Amino acid sequence: MATTSQPGVSVFRFAEDFESYSPGQRIFGEGDPGDVMYVVKEGTVDVFVGGRVVDTIGPGGILGEMALIDKRPRSATAVAKTDCKLVNVNEQRFQRLVQQTPHFALQVMRVMATRLRQMNAQG
Repeated sequence: MATTSQPGVSVFRFAEDFESYSPGQRIFGEGDPGDVMYVVKEGTVDVFVGGRVVDTIGPGGILGEMALIDKRPRSATAVAKTDCKLVNVNEQRFQRLVQQTPHFALQVMRVMATRLRQMNAQG
């Protein structure tokens, strides 16, 4: 299991519109509706699938992007591992970022591709 950190998602490093989470606090759960994704500004988040940690996401990393993109229920549960500051990205903000910062869209696609490869490798 790797810790995912994406330095390319640094567009949020100075963001002041973040949500704070304490260690052990649930950010979202498997099956929940997903209308936002998150960028980790500070701290780390554990991602669980079927009760098993499949990823730990650190500063600059993203989570919840699949539900935002395909509008289906969350496929994982995210829990703050440490004190966290997460920037909330709704669909409108996401679309604006993709239009204004094409590199952002590329980073999101890279994260999704990496996660898919990791899941395939685990069989």
